[in-house]
Amino acid sequence: MITTGASLSTDAIQLAISRNIDIVFLDQNGQPYGRVWHGKLGSTTAIRREQLRFADTSEGVELAKSWIIRKLDNQINYLTSARQKRTRLSSTLTDKIDGLEKLVAKITNLSGSLNEIRGSILGLEGKAGAIYWQAVNILLPERYQFKERSRNPAKDEFNCLINYAYGVLYGTVERAAILAGLDPYVGFIHTDHYNKKSFVFDLIEPYRIWADETVVGLFAARKVTMGMFDKLHNGFLLNKEGKAVLMDRFEHFLDESIRYNNRNVQRRETVQLDCHVIANQLLENVNETD
Repeated sequence: MITTGASLSTDAIQLAISRNIDIVFLDQNGQPYGRVWHGKLGSTTAIRREQLRFADTSEGVELAKSWIIRKLDNQINYLTSARQKRTRLSSTLTDKIDGLEKLVAKITNLSGSLNEIRGSILGLEGKAGAIYWQAVNILLPERYQFKERSRNPAKDEFNCLINYAYGVLYGTVERAAILAGLDPYVGFIHTDHYNKKSFVFDLIEPYRIWADETVVGLFAARKVTMGMFDKLHNGFLLNKEGKAVLMDRFEHFLDESIRYNNRNVQRRETVQLDCHVIANQLLENVNETD
């Protein structure tokens, strides 16, 4: 991942491509705006054709719902763990957890085509987000608590860090999707727009908790200082020092070995494994049709 103010030789680029290492360029907010790697498709184009069809099936609806449900389940588990450590916040966190669990039940019970329930999914997800971020806010030191989620530019230090971490995560998810042969632009919940990577926006949801844990952990460990940010007239930017602090912790978190589907793998590799499961499901449908 290459941030602002960097140069790269063509020899380094060629070496990276020969080793199947993609080079992702991030803007000042951590959002990926370009990628350099080999020009080969990750797999057969049959996967992409089936991906287009699959979004309109009942199986596609359940897959789309599962991403949001996994996201909320991860948030519930995270807040439950935090409640055990922050006993003085137990009552407040319990209320937030209960609210999220009720929304999970509502999303689970939704039925109909994606076009019919897309608005309901997004609406319930929005309500869940409001509850979750209120809970996260009280986990932060009072000095760094925020009023609301904000983007481009972030209005406070927390949002500045979380936005950058999400940007890094977008690059990770997009790479996994392409390597599995999935089309980053063919979304399920997020609709198609010109140059919008709708599928990446869908697929990232279950993994956002990794960025959340990393950033809140930095505040809990008192690693966040005002020297990590550049103040703008309308917000904050993460500077070189801030990027170094965040990425050191985030990379260690993503590289950590965990137990997943009876295998020991790096946490970041689970995204690739999940993408291959989706791709194989799509290929099975193609074979059954044939």
